[in-house]
Amino acid sequence: MKKALKIVHIASEVAPFSKTGGLGDVARSLPKALKRLGHDVCIITPLYAKVINKEENNLKPLFTNVNLRLNSTDEIIVNFWQGQLMEGLPVYFVECQKYFSKHKRLYGSSHENARFLVFSVAALKLLSMLKFQADIIHCHDWQTGLVPHFLKHDFRYSKTLKNAKSIFTIHNLIFQLGRNWWEVPLEHKDYGRGPIPHLDNPRLETVNFAKRAILSADIINTVSEQYRSEIMTKKFGQDLHRILRNRSDRLFGIVNGIDYNAYNPEKDEGLTQRYSASTLDKKLSAKKANKVALQAMVGLPKDSLVPMLCTTSRVTFQKGFKLILEIIPALLRLDVQLVFMGDGNKEYIQPLKKLQKKYGRKLIWLPFDGKIETSLYASSDLFLLPSNHEPCGINQLIAMRYGCVPIVREVGGLYDTVEDYNPATGRGNGFTFEREDGLDFFGAIMRALENYQHRAAWGALVRQTMKQSNSWEIPAKKYVQLYRRAKK
Repeated sequence: MKKALKIVHIASEVAPFSKTGGLGDVARSLPKALKRLGHDVCIITPLYAKVINKEENNLKPLFTNVNLRLNSTDEIIVNFWQGQLMEGLPVYFVECQKYFSKHKRLYGSSHENARFLVFSVAALKLLSMLKFQADIIHCHDWQTGLVPHFLKHDFRYSKTLKNAKSIFTIHNLIFQLGRNWWEVPLEHKDYGRGPIPHLDNPRLETVNFAKRAILSADIINTVSEQYRSEIMTKKFGQDLHRILRNRSDRLFGIVNGIDYNAYNPEKDEGLTQRYSASTLDKKLSAKKANKVALQAMVGLPKDSLVPMLCTTSRVTFQKGFKLILEIIPALLRLDVQLVFMGDGNKEYIQPLKKLQKKYGRKLIWLPFDGKIETSLYASSDLFLLPSNHEPCGINQLIAMRYGCVPIVREVGGLYDTVEDYNPATGRGNGFTFEREDGLDFFGAIMRALENYQHRAAWGALVRQTMKQSNSWEIPAKKYVQLYRRAKK
């Protein structure tokens, strides 16, 4: 039997402590899956003082008033706290009054790079203080991008960390530093090779954390095989496609999973009627009961047979809301109900609000509410995600777990996880379209609605979709293989 690995995950958010999207889910679920495989795992994340309640999360002080030296002149005081995600899986929190204690939002300050520079150095300092001789330091997204850089430079003589290998996971390449990468003036563009500017130097905010991670990490991976291929092209590479192509020999793709304990329609207490693929009858009675309950809650006419279409993603261009708004007038002519839940850009939310006022018996928009998110999946028949680009996507995986059939565009992880349904063969688990085009999207919806009319076949499709395995068990084993490759 191979030796268990000592693995550190470093992430800017970890559910249930902090979360803005899929990153928080991954940073929770992957370490838990690795722990269940027998590895020695810990997590390091910021302590957002106005988001994470120390008492409610049973956090204990670990090291206090630690003098953190960032470079030859910059020093800052930090504290370290300890909690746990599950038994035997510690979560360490970096507390810094100046950078992580002032706002309720996780991101969005004018000095994001300074914040996560401090976090990166603090994470490595903590490992040294704990004498945790990591085999693998797994860094998630741009906020941790300086960790591989520091491992190769400032910490290369550390007794504790000298043998640690770094993995950098790209969750979404559009995010590379604390501002939009395309807004950085050409003369301030970071080429990834020079020293990191000091805290009082405005140039610090133009340092490209993701680029430096790609140049320094022992292994780079992203969250689906298709997205791995896409980001080496000019169209999807966000101006980093050249260096990714140069390092393609150490660039891999592993599709995310979801936590089957957190998302389980058989045990979900938020549902009106619980169910599983094996208990769901041919008439889909449990899903109908959930649909009627949701309709009553949001003010839609009660009708268990009307096709209900939903989204639960962020309301942004990336998630395809330009296409959604383009086809809504045509959809409203059909006998359907539309439920949109999510926060995001006003340019898309305001039109949805106007449509709700006019067509309130057919269309509802709700701000995101994690308490009822799974109720939407359990109630709805179809899930819409016509993304412009999608590194992996978790929403479609959760939707399938609850028997909500996805309609997606063939990009990134959507291409890897959703197979177009063929009624002649019965193969497939959703409906897909290729081009970023309103007519193509509408056509996929019409195919889905046509198949919905054939109740026996539809029931078989729903149960088939639910049975597809998207748990973290298989991806976690693939990550272990990647870790062992990094060690070699």
